Amino acid sequence: MSYGAIGGLIIVFLGAFVSSFIIFFAVRKFGRNFIYAFVSKEKIEKIEQNKIFSNQKRLDLILFVLFLIPGTPKDLLVYIGGLLPIKPMKFLLISTFARFPSIVSSTIAGSNLIAGNWAVVIATYIITFLIAALIIYMFNKNEKVYIKL
Repeated sequence: MSYGAIGGLIIVFLGAFVSSFIIFFAVRKFGRNFIYAFVSKEKIEKIEQNKIFSNQKRLDLILFVLFLIPGTPKDLLVYIGGLLPIKPMKFLLISTFARFPSIVSSTIAGSNLIAGNWAVVIATYIITFLIAALIIYMFNKNEKVYIKL
């Protein structure tokens, strides 16, 4: 709030990287039992059984798209990321930089909300929603291709 859009962007961006780093390596060290303290066992099993995560050739792309879509549960994706067969640095880069659109839209909206610029806040969320809908549509349209590759 008091840091503005750019300051807020930097703080949230760094916080996302540091928290992803800590969670990813905690999951790698302590395994599923660590995750169950934060997320239900049923939810984790449901996600692990999803066909999307079974394609190791496209795992990087799938994670990138999921982190890119504003509104997806990125914290849950970080917990799952620690269980996936992906190199730590690659995961951290994907989970950090693919969040950029979500972080930008939320910091712009938050900064303008405090300033009372309702039109900018509404426009930011409409644009974010449209971009997310487009990404989801494109991904769903090509999901069978991603799974087969």
